[in-house]
Amino acid sequence: MTLFHFGNCVALAYIPYFIVYKCSGLSEYSAFWKCVQAGTAYLFTQLCKMMILATFFPTSEGGVNHLDIMGEFMKSTIDLGDLIGFYFIMNSISAKGELKFLVAGVGWATAELIMTRVVPMWVGARGTEFDWKYIQLSLESNVNLVQHISTAALVWLWSRHDLNKSVQPIVVTLLALSSYKPLVVEILIHAAGLGSWTLLLAKSFFTFGVGFVALQLYVGLQGTLNHYTK
Repeated sequence: MTLFHFGNCVALAYIPYFIVYKCSGLSEYSAFWKCVQAGTAYLFTQLCKMMILATFFPTSEGGVNHLDIMGEFMKSTIDLGDLIGFYFIMNSISAKGELKFLVAGVGWATAELIMTRVVPMWVGARGTEFDWKYIQLSLESNVNLVQHISTAALVWLWSRHDLNKSVQPIVVTLLALSSYKPLVVEILIHAAGLGSWTLLLAKSFFTFGVGFVALQLYVGLQGTLNHYTK
């Protein structure tokens, strides 16, 4: 029974990544090693962020229920480094625009999935008792996949010189919201007292909303480019 629960959690977490890789066209362009390159960039970026946090932003001595707004704000500011990581990944990849942000998003999300989900699932989901939190971890990994692809798409849009200037503030605002999402989550947990399922639902709505807007901006840009090439 425990292995069945573990298998369900792994399938729920990993299969959507495989489906996205196969159905998005990445497999047709043999982009596997490019995704590995993006995953390596994720590891390097997180290492740099950890060193900066450990050096300049030591852990608060408050209790578990204490919310350090300024500390969380500074930590979320460090997450802007992820945007720099996405930018350098896409500049180092020789491919079409949509493949660039797909490679960056899928590779980045897969590396995060391996580094943050494998050990908790292996240790916890194989326990003697069923626990919903591992199902939530699996579902949240799917939300993170959408978030990282959306963030990569927004970074790619921001880097385009032919992007309409009226759209640029929207792109910058969405990038800022994506980076400071952990701060918003912490505030919601402490202020609103959201439960785990409610919080997961809120993250999903936020992430899919950002993804939808990013998709519309990308489609709009592609439509403009196609119009001028005719």
